[in-house]
Amino acid sequence: MEWFREAEFGLFLHYGLYSLLAGEWKGQPMPSKGSEWIQLIMEIPVHEYAQLRDRFTADQFDADQICRIAKDAGMRYVNLTTQHHDGFCLWDTSTTDFSSMHAPAGRDLVRELTDACDVHGLGCFLYYSHGRDWWHPDSPLNNAPSCRPRIEADHSHFHWGEDYEINRYLDLVEAQVLELCAYKNVAGIWLDGIGTFKNMEDGVHISRAAELYEKVHASSPSIMVAYKQGLTYTEDFFAPERSIQGMHLAEGQERPFDPPLEICTTLQPQSWGYKRSDDGQHRSVDWVMDQLKDAQEIPANLLLNTGPMGDGRIPDEDVRILQEVGRRRRSASHVQ
Repeated sequence: MEWFREAEFGLFLHYGLYSLLAGEWKGQPMPSKGSEWIQLIMEIPVHEYAQLRDRFTADQFDADQICRIAKDAGMRYVNLTTQHHDGFCLWDTSTTDFSSMHAPAGRDLVRELTDACDVHGLGCFLYYSHGRDWWHPDSPLNNAPSCRPRIEADHSHFHWGEDYEINRYLDLVEAQVLELCAYKNVAGIWLDGIGTFKNMEDGVHISRAAELYEKVHASSPSIMVAYKQGLTYTEDFFAPERSIQGMHLAEGQERPFDPPLEICTTLQPQSWGYKRSDDGQHRSVDWVMDQLKDAQEIPANLLLNTGPMGDGRIPDEDVRILQEVGRRRRSASHVQ
């Protein structure tokens, strides 16, 4: 916890099947949202989207180079989307074949990154989509379309009515998260999808989040848990999106301690996953330096996101930005 309070700066990586599409579907660009939402926004049928697995090679995903880029920028940790809302897993999981191991890549990208972080002395956080899953038949259902697709072509893929049992989904979540905890050098589990349970009656209890946190800590006492701005408010740190304005407490809620804070934001104007239409419009070095200054004044860490391209490469403009950020930070340190 003390290490995290002093870490200041981390690299976020949104990478998955959506990266292959780069924000476009059948020649049509997404009208809004980040490219990681393309399955839902463009109403791509589940089984048609799943065919992207056959194109997932990750042949330019280089964990060692990613760590070198992060370290050169002065970052202390890296966070990878091990599974985003589409349900595709980037590790060697025993729970499903919808993973990078069963794609042409045939690789465990989580192991590669945790190993590389260990070599380079970086902490490794593992993002996991807990509240949204567009693949599992029993994924959360709370009358919000973002939780699972609602197009007619997908109706038979999901369970409804008496056939629906959310605990089957939550059992899978627990199994997958504990698999991730078993990797070496895991600094924390970083959960997403908080709106699903926040907007569900008795959602905190239904989510089984408190039980999951206990099992994560039991697997390794050094692993921290975050769930955006806080679901149970017992998380080890809070990670609101883009600003601390998302840190509002529900009526009657209290935080039991003064938690470390982390703000996550993007190098692309809005998208977390790689979006081709944003090429040439990524954030400036000055903007990043301002974000770092603002975060330090809170104080909070800054988790800065890049969306690797479909083959796993970090976009060249992001590499150049991070290199210059590192140069400026080193120069400022020497002056001090």
